[in-house]
Amino acid sequence: MGVDMRPDKPPSPSAPPNPTTHNLFPSPALSLSLAGIFRHGGGTTTNYMDVEEGDEAGGGGGRGSSSRREDPTDISSENSVPVIRSDEDGFDDFDDHNNKKRKKYHRHTADQIREMEALFKESPHPDEKQRQELSKQLGLHPRQVKFWFQNRRTQIKAIQERHENSLLKTEMDRLRDENKGLREIMTKGACLSCGVPASAKDAIFSSEHQQLRIENAHLKAENEKLRAAVGKYASESPPTRPTCSPGNDKVDSISCSLDSYGGIFGLEKLQPIEIANKATEELIKMATRGEPLWIRSFETGREILNYDEYMKDFSIQNLMKRRPNGSSVEASRDSGVVFMDLPTLVQCFMDVNQWQELFPCIISKAATVDVINSGEGDSKNGAIQLMFAELQMLTPVVATREVYFLRHCKQLTADQWAIVDVSIDKDENNIDARCSRRPSGCIIEDKLNGHCKVIWVEHMECHKSIIHTLYHTIVNTGIAFGASHWMKTLQLQCERLVFFMATNVPTKDSSGIATLAGRKSILKLAQRMTKSFYRALGPSNYHTWNKVTSKNGEDIRIASRKNLNDPGEPLGVVLCAVLSVWLPVSQQSLFDFLRDETRRNEWEIMATEGPVQNIASMAKGQDRGNAVTIQAMKQKEKSMWILQDSCTNAYESTVVYAPVNISSMQLAMTGCDSSNIAILPSGFSILPDGFESRPLVISSRQEDKSTDGGSLLTIAFQILTSNSPSEKLNMESFESVNTLISCTLQNIKTALQCEGG
Repeated sequence: MGVDMRPDKPPSPSAPPNPTTHNLFPSPALSLSLAGIFRHGGGTTTNYMDVEEGDEAGGGGGRGSSSRREDPTDISSENSVPVIRSDEDGFDDFDDHNNKKRKKYHRHTADQIREMEALFKESPHPDEKQRQELSKQLGLHPRQVKFWFQNRRTQIKAIQERHENSLLKTEMDRLRDENKGLREIMTKGACLSCGVPASAKDAIFSSEHQQLRIENAHLKAENEKLRAAVGKYASESPPTRPTCSPGNDKVDSISCSLDSYGGIFGLEKLQPIEIANKATEELIKMATRGEPLWIRSFETGREILNYDEYMKDFSIQNLMKRRPNGSSVEASRDSGVVFMDLPTLVQCFMDVNQWQELFPCIISKAATVDVINSGEGDSKNGAIQLMFAELQMLTPVVATREVYFLRHCKQLTADQWAIVDVSIDKDENNIDARCSRRPSGCIIEDKLNGHCKVIWVEHMECHKSIIHTLYHTIVNTGIAFGASHWMKTLQLQCERLVFFMATNVPTKDSSGIATLAGRKSILKLAQRMTKSFYRALGPSNYHTWNKVTSKNGEDIRIASRKNLNDPGEPLGVVLCAVLSVWLPVSQQSLFDFLRDETRRNEWEIMATEGPVQNIASMAKGQDRGNAVTIQAMKQKEKSMWILQDSCTNAYESTVVYAPVNISSMQLAMTGCDSSNIAILPSGFSILPDGFESRPLVISSRQEDKSTDGGSLLTIAFQILTSNSPSEKLNMESFESVNTLISCTLQNIKTALQCEGG
């Protein structure tokens, strides 16, 4: 992935090459960009320097050449950018010092630098008129302004190139590890996901036994680890009983044995407080600083962490171990305004159940393992908690990330709070977590009128793992678990809460339901349906996924579960089948097609008898795509109602639906309780493929940031194979779900004219 690092104007043919840089860098482009430009890497000088043309043509002699030989690859900081000069660009009015072939330094003032930086942010490529005006304003020669902009562009391109090269190297290492793992699996003749024989029939009939065997082995290992830890620290007093979100079996088994956070993690009681305070200081700097710590990418428009600058400015040895071999670091930052008042938002972050409610598509499990400091009363100022979270993508082909971390809540000013997360060093023999959080979290600022501005920083370190080919780009670039994903999800969920509580929703945004109570009842049911879909779709150890091949040759993941007593879904044996594919269609186009009830019969196998009718529609966000609808269609001359919940933001879109009992829905539409309506959702998850268009300049115009490329579509179907939980799966059920998912995919490809995708 090369980056053109040549200046806008080529050097004069008469200028001889620099022998020093030529020997160090065979490539002329690299010679120019690295050896000729960045010889003041990481310096703190606040002035810029011009080099006379005589020195540029003078070869490798002099002090400047020696400096280049010592450190040819360092990258300059924002305020230390040397200037590229050539014979052709010399000044005619220079005095006789040019003949002495020595350097003359011109120091830009702080005001000059500030003015040029301001114009650079608006227009990295100023035209001749802009350069003339700026030079008159600053009292500089136009060529000085021109060369300053050339070198500023080159500096940022070099930083981006180093970052991209690092990503490519990481991806290459992961591909090598994945190739090695696949070779081992092929040698053993086992299934890629669970290790059992790859035969479809064997996978189905052995799934229940295999799941119990895996869970049993996992719990035995966990029990032995915790038994050793508890025995070692049995004399310590027990902590506050942890709070867990529903269904967190693994967290329940761990938390009941955690006699002391100090015992498990080998920390004194004062250490978590010290770590939390240092992490807060780092997060504030990460959230508020600009260049050179954060560089905005010309290609994607996203901010990139300058890791060399980070290592120079932040001391992390007291927070965690140094980065080990075989791990990668992901860092990102985003900001936005959310529709929630500051006290409520802080409370949501400090209550584990409310926190999981805000991010249902990202957090599959969460728990408060221990409360180290409960804070000052109800405000939670100064509170510190030890927490656990399992993070997921909405596909079973990408593994979850389990993290243990301290969460610190601190009031910075009267209208500004910080929520800080940071992992702590632990005894690897006690708790196994392959991901750790460097100081991450958000700065929340009250904007009155029930609004808050949030600056989100996400900084994680993860061990290498095998990643499915489809998701290499979106995971390796840090988009999948990055700050933008968290920020966009938070905004979407806060919008949903505002529309849920609203009493003045315009008629055009809500139709078919006469009462406010009926509207709230249906919206609650839709939210419960969508959360159930996220849980069924994810790769969490709720399920044991078995891989089989569809009729069209794609890999389908299949899992089964038994519902014994949950009234929220049908009782019996449920079979879930999931397929993830790439389609050459944009995320927005695919989402609009799948949510449109007028085109449902183009992909829905069941909708074969006439068009689908819209009975009711309720908006739950500013985007018209965020809506809940009730649709009616005929199947075998019988009427069927479908509840559909569609959600979309810049990162992810979902369309979730389920058949519902007509009489129960009619009661819910009048305002009756919908919590006991059994519902079994299916649907789609749509992600961008990660290959974004490359804007030439940084622009605040939204239309200049449009993206091209394809989408990652995940199709998930759930069917009730038997009303009796004791029944076993059979081949007929497998064939039914295989046919259902294969035909649906083929219908989507045909309707969108992408059969070859």
